[in-house]
Amino acid sequence: MTCLITGASSGLGERFARLAAADTSDVVLVARTAEKLNTLGERLTREHGVRAIVIPRDLSDPASAESIVSELGDRGVQIDVLINNAGFGTWGPFVETSPDEEHRMITVNILSLTLLTKRLLPGMVARRRGRVMNVASTAAFQPGPLMAVYYASKAYVLSLSEALANEVEGTGVTITCLCPGPTATGFQARAQMGRSRLFRAMSVMDADRVAREGYDGMNAGRAVVIPGLMNKVTAQANRITPRAVVRKIVRRLNSAVEPVRA
Repeated sequence: MTCLITGASSGLGERFARLAAADTSDVVLVARTAEKLNTLGERLTREHGVRAIVIPRDLSDPASAESIVSELGDRGVQIDVLINNAGFGTWGPFVETSPDEEHRMITVNILSLTLLTKRLLPGMVARRRGRVMNVASTAAFQPGPLMAVYYASKAYVLSLSEALANEVEGTGVTITCLCPGPTATGFQARAQMGRSRLFRAMSVMDADRVAREGYDGMNAGRAVVIPGLMNKVTAQANRITPRAVVRKIVRRLNSAVEPVRA
C-alpha cells in the first residue's frame, strides 16, 4: 500500500504522512522543500520501516501534477491512497489582493488537486481499490468576503469531491472531503490573517486531532468529514441562514481586529 500526500512538509500534511506510515503504508511525500521532506522521510523509515519517496514540487506550477505522475511511472510506483492536502489562502479585499498570488492559489487549491485526482483515480478504479481525500475547509459552505477566492476554491473542492464520491460508488474506491475549521497550523500566517477575528474569537482545533478524524473518516469511506462539534453546527447553520446574513457574519469574522490604542 502506498499513500501520496501533498503539502507533506508541515501542518496537516506531515501528520497525514505519520498516520499513513504508522499504518505501515509506504509514502510519497510532495511539497516544495526537499530538505524538510527528506528529514520527514528518513524519520518515517526509521520509526516504521516504510519506504518514503520524496518528490519536491511546487504545486503552483501548472505542470507539477503531470511531472509527479511521470516520476511515479518512471519509478514504478502505484498509488493506492491520494491525500490532496496542499493549499493556502490569501487575505484582503479582492480589489487589493495580488492577482499573481491568487493565480498561484487557484493552481494549488484547484488545478493541481484536480489533475492529480484525474490521473491517479482511474488506476484505483481499474484495480477496484483505493482512497482519495481532498482537504477543503468549513469555508466551503459559505461565501467569504475578504478571502473571496480562497473560500470559492474550497467550495470547488467540496463540490468536486461529493460528485466523485457518488460516481465511484460500488467500484471499491472512496472519495472523502475533509472540511476543518480554524486549525493550529501555519495557515493563518501564510494567509496573513493572524489579526482576524476568525482566529481570535473562534475555537482553534489541534492539528493532530483534525488529521486523525480526517484519516479515520477516509478509511471509513465517509464522503464528508467535518471535525469538531461547533464546525458541524456552523456548516449546518449556513444551510438555513439567509445568505445575506451569512455574508455579513463571515465578513465580520474575517475582518482585522483593531489594535488596542494607549
